[in-house]
Amino acid sequence: MSELIDHLLAKAREAQKVIEFWPQEKVDEMILAVGWEAYKRETAETVARLAVEETGLGVYEDKVLKHQKKTIGVLRDLQGEKTVGVIERVPEKGLVKIAKPMGVIGAITPMTNSSSTMPCNGLMILKARNAVIFAPHPRAKKTCAVTCEEMRKGLAKVGAPLDLVQYIEEPSIELTQELMSKVDLVLATGGAGVVKPAYSSGKPAYGVGAGNATVVVDETADLPVTAAKICKGKIFDNATSCSAENNIVIQESIFDDLLEELKKTGGHLVTGEDRAKLKAAMWPDGVHLSGKIVCKSVKFIAEEAGIHVPDGTKFIMVLGEHIGPEDMFSAEKLSPVLTLWKYKTFDQAVQMVIDITGFSGYGHSCGIHSVNEEHILELATKAKVSRMMVRQAQSVGNSGDWENGMPFSMSLGCGTWGGNITSENITVKHFLNVTWVSYPIPAEIPDPEVIFAPHFAKYGK
Repeated sequence: MSELIDHLLAKAREAQKVIEFWPQEKVDEMILAVGWEAYKRETAETVARLAVEETGLGVYEDKVLKHQKKTIGVLRDLQGEKTVGVIERVPEKGLVKIAKPMGVIGAITPMTNSSSTMPCNGLMILKARNAVIFAPHPRAKKTCAVTCEEMRKGLAKVGAPLDLVQYIEEPSIELTQELMSKVDLVLATGGAGVVKPAYSSGKPAYGVGAGNATVVVDETADLPVTAAKICKGKIFDNATSCSAENNIVIQESIFDDLLEELKKTGGHLVTGEDRAKLKAAMWPDGVHLSGKIVCKSVKFIAEEAGIHVPDGTKFIMVLGEHIGPEDMFSAEKLSPVLTLWKYKTFDQAVQMVIDITGFSGYGHSCGIHSVNEEHILELATKAKVSRMMVRQAQSVGNSGDWENGMPFSMSLGCGTWGGNITSENITVKHFLNVTWVSYPIPAEIPDPEVIFAPHFAKYGK
């Protein structure tokens, strides 16, 4: 086992040394070459098809779209980014900042987004002049292999070392853990089963927290538009994204009207005995979400639960009853199943978001459909989340979209709330070491009388 990982690491380190001092122009040329091979339609279709065949998760057409959109989005964000030499000067402070690579990055990739994660993370890592070794989920190893081989074709085009991009061909828990213990940095994209070992690997690590996007809809929302956006965010790729809408908290005066609009978009409300059957199918032991229903179609989930849903149903809705383990419908569902909640006052809505994300999804994200700026800022101020979408499809907006300014990324930090070191979308800056060069400047010694003046004025000396 050690020989395999040591061999990959040795090749990665040799390759990384070659590009360590490449000029920015050559690095950028490499990124475009790798990006094109990953982005082109032929690649996107091939790996999307493989991803669905291998994992049984998601929707082929959505995976093609996601693969291309996320790849070109990352490339757009990387354009003009300086990652070589002097990247910032602060003359008034006498500071110059110089970017340097980290070395070899171990990137753990999930089964849910098994094709798009490689180019998104890989392009950032390469832009910072690092090498990367991908450790895919065992059920997505072919998808990883094909995607990485296409990226290696881009490296070959510009004369860059092919071993800047490598992958574990026959992945296992043991190999992944060994990789994490030996690289310079770990990027763990996936659930707690991946993130916790990354943090205990003994190496610096970026991880992500659990998603359970909770979205508030207040009385000022445009209901048909809001329903369409909720549907779009909920059903995309059968909710493989941890950013997919999971809980909708609705003002009671518009609850029935929004419910009707959601039905028009393809939502079907399940109640009574059918709700109980659905709950039993999704959480057979009452605690753990069944792998059988994760990212599967509505039709499959309904059959698994033994319930009937009308033809044309795009997502299933249930009414929330309790927040917490007594009603697992308040948790992340990773499926086209949506929980609806009702609130009276906006304070109550904010508290429900806090409680739902506190139970599942702390630190990840929330959203709001409203034109009331006070409501928007109150939720943003009080919710313990790292990102909040306003009047957007949550799963589309969280990780970067053409209609917002969020950085394109497949790895979303959740801050200390979610047990992560950063609350940002992971971008190229997270793969750089920076040396601060300090020049002498004229001394400015603070006057204690000035510094403490407000304190003295109120309390005296």
